[in-house]
Amino acid sequence: MADHHFYLKANWPGNRNDVGTIESGNLITSISIPKEMDGPGEGTNPDEMLLGAAATCYIITLAAMMERSGLEKEDLQMESEGIVNVTKGVFTYKKIIHRPSVVLKHDASQDDVALAHKLCKKAESSCMISRAIQGNVELQLEASVKLGGE
Repeated sequence: MADHHFYLKANWPGNRNDVGTIESGNLITSISIPKEMDGPGEGTNPDEMLLGAAATCYIITLAAMMERSGLEKEDLQMESEGIVNVTKGVFTYKKIIHRPSVVLKHDASQDDVALAHKLCKKAESSCMISRAIQGNVELQLEASVKLGGE
């Protein structure tokens, strides 16, 4: 088994409502507290980054599982939603909802449709980020599988 190391540099020059930067591989961006939480809303923020990590891990995992299964698709898109609760000034990342939309080839069989649904569910439990946050953030899946031309 091999360990893979990932590194991130962060710079935060000011106080709570200032703007910092992060750099990690191809990711170079400003960071701040989102406007919804009374921050400046510049660049990205931890809430978006956790949602982005969970969403990208899920969709890449799903695509890889579909490829390994020989399941051909016309399209794979997804919308994800993160829900953060604030109670008495304490911020808690409560839930992430993934809404993948899989469009299979127009001549896909019902077995292919069933397999696509199965893989949508399995990708959630197989994704490294989902496993990392399991027990801390609720994960919900609302998958859609259609045939091309529908």
